[in-house]
Amino acid sequence: MTTPPDNGLCIAVLGLGFGQKFVPIYLSHPAVSRVVLVEPDDARRAEVAARYGVTQGYRGIDEALLDDQIDAVHILAPVPFHAEYAIRVLEAGKHCACAVPAATTREDLERLIETERRTGMRYMMMETSVYGREFRWADALYREGALGDVTFYRGVHIQNLDGFPSYWQGFPPMHYLTHALSPALALLGTSVESVTAHGSGHLDEATRAAGGFDNPFPTEVGAFRLRNSDVIADVQMSFFRTAREYLEGFWLYGSRMGLEWPTEQEGPMLVHTMSGPVEGGRGNRTEVSEVEPPDKLDQLTEELHTFVHDTVIQLPGMAEPVSVGAGHGGSHPYLVDEFVTAITEGRRSRIDSVRAAEWTLPGMCAHESAMSDGARIDVPRLC
Repeated sequence: MTTPPDNGLCIAVLGLGFGQKFVPIYLSHPAVSRVVLVEPDDARRAEVAARYGVTQGYRGIDEALLDDQIDAVHILAPVPFHAEYAIRVLEAGKHCACAVPAATTREDLERLIETERRTGMRYMMMETSVYGREFRWADALYREGALGDVTFYRGVHIQNLDGFPSYWQGFPPMHYLTHALSPALALLGTSVESVTAHGSGHLDEATRAAGGFDNPFPTEVGAFRLRNSDVIADVQMSFFRTAREYLEGFWLYGSRMGLEWPTEQEGPMLVHTMSGPVEGGRGNRTEVSEVEPPDKLDQLTEELHTFVHDTVIQLPGMAEPVSVGAGHGGSHPYLVDEFVTAITEGRRSRIDSVRAAEWTLPGMCAHESAMSDGARIDVPRLC
């Protein structure tokens, strides 16, 4: 295993579409000394480099993996490359962070687990939903007993992918379920035992064929039975032909309190607090309120606090101030902090290859169930 240099880590950010949002966060982390940009689009790479004062970059992963100065690579390439690139990064003796999902086949998940164990390098799947302020607040309420016993979880991800690149067309929605399912698994500290899922609606032949998936469903809905738990997680994944604004969130119900995602993606959560029935009456009394989940900045390296919300920054080497957005519940700096800290502390990340597989494989099994008219599919353990 490589040892981070005394003057800080060198992080390569691979893919500067969504990936460019992470560049200033890495540049601001006190344990990072340098960021390298990896992007095949020369104009985009040059523009991001000029914006943030980054001097080094490569067109592709082959060049980056030959650079002995790079300690870690954050992969934000298209989904079909995630597993292949992550395994190559680990094999090259570099740590790896990767956007979701970790892989699209069971075989690639198994290879990823084996490679992380054999190489001793750190892997982290950068799952935004378990580092957003909404989940961190829900998790704190659960740990302190305010929710009571969890009785039901519902996750949802609705996103219209029309007009996205061809590799998204016809993509099986359940293959991307980690945003919608992982909060339940992280909260309860468990994994999925089995799933029953169904497809809803239909895709036209052109969309089905465009991405090479032959998936007939614009929407897939699954009921996930969790190991060592009496809670069922219900998940809706809709990627096509569903007339609804983007939504990625969860509804969580306990015996004392229920939390509901806002109608819009951003905003206060709806809180239902239940007490006993009115004397002589029926049912339980429930008070409803709106609450803005707190950021809990004490859990984040101080230099990254500003990235929890939209901000304007001007770091050393930058020619002028730059506006930086903060989507996904302010999760991006928390993800970076966890990945970097796992490296500097010499420990496995909180979403290592094993956990990444536990959060990714259920989606593959759910799509298999949907394609088999709702057959129950057991989700195997991969370790």
